[in-house]
Amino acid sequence: MFMFDVANSGIHSDSFYASLIGSSTHKPQLRQIHARLFVLGLQLSSFLITKLIHASSSFGDICFARKVFDDLPRPQIFPWNAIITGYSRNNLFQDALLMYSKMQLARVSPDSFTFPHLLKACSGLPNLQMGRLVHAQVLRLGFEADGFVQNGLIALYAKCRRMGSARTVFEGLPVSKRTVVSWTAIVSAYAQNGEPLEALEIFSQMRKMDVELDCVALVSVLNAFTCLQDLEQGRAVHGSVVKMGLETEPDLLISLNTMYAKCGQVETAKILFGKMKSPNLILWNAMISGYAKNGYAKDAIDAFHEMINKGVRPNTISITSAVSACAQVGSLEQARWMDEYVGRSDYRDDVFISSALIDMFAKCGSVECARSVFDRTLDRDVVVWSAMIVGYGLHGRAREAISLYRAMERGGVQPNDVTFLGLLMACNHSGLVREGWWFFNRMTDHKINPQQQHYACVIDLLGRAGHLDQAYEVIRCMPIQPGVTVWGALLSACKKHRHVGLGEYAAQQLFSIDPTNTGHYVQLSNLYAAARLWDRVAEVRLRMKEKGLSKDVGCSWVEVRGRLEAFRVGDKSHPRYEEIERQVEWIENKLKESGFVAYKDASLHDLNDEEAEETLCSHSERIAIAYGLVSTPQGTTLRITKNLRACVNCHAATKVISKLVGREIVVRDTNRFHHFKDGVCSCGDYW
Repeated sequence: MFMFDVANSGIHSDSFYASLIGSSTHKPQLRQIHARLFVLGLQLSSFLITKLIHASSSFGDICFARKVFDDLPRPQIFPWNAIITGYSRNNLFQDALLMYSKMQLARVSPDSFTFPHLLKACSGLPNLQMGRLVHAQVLRLGFEADGFVQNGLIALYAKCRRMGSARTVFEGLPVSKRTVVSWTAIVSAYAQNGEPLEALEIFSQMRKMDVELDCVALVSVLNAFTCLQDLEQGRAVHGSVVKMGLETEPDLLISLNTMYAKCGQVETAKILFGKMKSPNLILWNAMISGYAKNGYAKDAIDAFHEMINKGVRPNTISITSAVSACAQVGSLEQARWMDEYVGRSDYRDDVFISSALIDMFAKCGSVECARSVFDRTLDRDVVVWSAMIVGYGLHGRAREAISLYRAMERGGVQPNDVTFLGLLMACNHSGLVREGWWFFNRMTDHKINPQQQHYACVIDLLGRAGHLDQAYEVIRCMPIQPGVTVWGALLSACKKHRHVGLGEYAAQQLFSIDPTNTGHYVQLSNLYAAARLWDRVAEVRLRMKEKGLSKDVGCSWVEVRGRLEAFRVGDKSHPRYEEIERQVEWIENKLKESGFVAYKDASLHDLNDEEAEETLCSHSERIAIAYGLVSTPQGTTLRITKNLRACVNCHAATKVISKLVGREIVVRDTNRFHHFKDGVCSCGDYW
C-alpha cells in the first residue's frame, strides 16, 4: 500500500519526499523511498540523501545509510555530517573517525555540526591523540566560542582524565556562551573523575550565575554528594528534584537511589527502586551493592536472583557485589551456586571476580574450594595471589600461606599491602612470632608502609605470645597515630595475660578515640573479670549504664540445607525449641560422662559454680550445634557463624563434641575460622 501511494502520488517535490522520509516508521519504507528517488531522478539531491542517511542510521540501519552516502559522487558537508553522526550515534566510533579522515581527503571543510559527534567518537574510544588533533582544528577554524563544540571537548578530556585541559576549555568559553549544558559538562567531568569537591565548587559558581538547573546538572551534583557520602546535602538536592517535578526522571531516580544506598539509607533506596517500572542494570547494581555494603547481605543476594529472573544480564559490578554478599552470609551452599553461575557466564575468566570468589569461599569456611578457584585461574595477578593468602590466613593455615608467598615470589609477582596482611594474619593465628615479625619487617623492602591493620596484627601476635612490653614498644614507635584496632589488640592481649595496668592504659586510649563503642568497655570488664577484680567489673558496668551502652547479645547462625537459622543466648523462640533443648541436655550429659569440666572463668560474671555452668551451656553456638545435630544427617559438617569471639569454654567443649558426635564443626567467629574434628581444633588452641 505504501509503494502504491508513493508511485501514484504525482508529487515530485523535495519537500514532499523529505516529509515522507521523516514520517517513515520502518526500514523497508526508507528503501522504497530511495528506489523511488532513482525513478524520479532525485537520487543526487543532497537534501533528500542527507535526510535518508539520518533516518536510516536512527533505525540502526547504518549499512544502508552508508550505501546511500556512497551513491553520491561528490558529497558536500551535510551528507558527510549525517554519516559521521550516524556512526557516532550507533557507537561505531572508529568508523566515524575514518569517515572524518575521508572527508578531510575530499577537502570538505567541517562545520560546527561536525565536531560534537566527532568528539563524541573520540570520547567513546577514547582516543586522546585524535581528540587533540580535532581540538587543534576547532581552534584553527574559529569554533572556540561554540558552546556545543566546547562541551564536546570538555567531555573528551574528562573521559581521558585530563581535567586540567577540560577546565582550560571551560574557562576559555565566554561567560555569555556558558549555558546550562556547559556548566553541567564541567561539573559532570569533575564528579565522574572522583573530584567531588571541585565539582561542587563549580556547581556553587553555577548557582551564583542564576543558571537554571536541569536533570543532568542535578544528577552530577548528586553523584558528587554520593562520593562524599554527604547525606544531608543529598537530601537537600532531593527536595529540589521534587519541587521541580523531576522525581520520575530515570537518571535522577538512579542517582538518588545510589546516593541513599551508599549513605546507608537502604530502606529509602528501596522505596525509590520500587518506583521504577523496569529498572535498568545501573539501578540494579546500585541496589545490590547498597545492600551488600550496608549489612543487608541476604537482600543483596535476593535482589541478584530477582534481577536474573527478570532477564537483566549482570555485569562485573553486580556479580562482584553478589559474591561479596555471599561471603557475608557465610552459606557454603549459596557460595557454590554463585561459583557455578559465574562458571556458566562470560565472566568465568575475569581475574577480579576470581579473586572475589576465592575470598567468598574462604569466608564461607571452605579454603579447599577457594584453592580450587585459585588453581583454575590462569592469569593470576597480585590480587588473586593475595586473596588466597588472606584465605589461608583466616583459617590459620600459616604454612600454606607462606608456601604460596614463596611461589608468588618465584613467579615474579610483586606483593602488595594485602599480601602482607594475609601473611601476618596467618602467622598471628598460628603463633608464629618469629616468622610474623620477619614478614612485618620485609614490607619496607617492597616500599610498603604498614597501616593500622598490619600494626594490629603484629601487636596481637606479640601480645598473645606474652611479649606485652615489646608490643607496647612497637605502638610507641609507630610513625602513624595508633587507632582503635591497635589499642584493641593490646587490650585483648592484656586480658589473656591478666596484665591489668597496661590493659587499663590501652582502654583509656580506646575511650578517648571512640568513647561510645560498647566493645571497649566489655573488653575492660573482661580483663577485670579474668583478674577476679569484681568491684572494678561493677564500676565498668555502671559507666556503661550511665552512657546508655549495652553489651552485644551473643548470636550464632547454623546453615541447614542452604538456610541460615539464627540463635541467641538463652533463645527459646524457635519452633523446635523443646527438641533443641533435649539435644542440649544430651550434649551436656555426654560432656560430663567424657570427663569434660567447664571453664567457669569463661562466664566472666561473679557467679557461683552452678550458675556459671548453666550460663555457659546456654551460649548461642551450643544451641546452634544442637539444632544442627537434630536437623542434618549423621556425618554432615556443621557450619556455624558467631557475632562474637569464641569463649574458652565453648571452644574446649566444641572440640569434645566433635569427637562425641563424629562430625566436623566449622565455626567462624569475629576473629578467624575454627575447624573442629575428632576432638582437635585447627587453631591448635591458639586464637
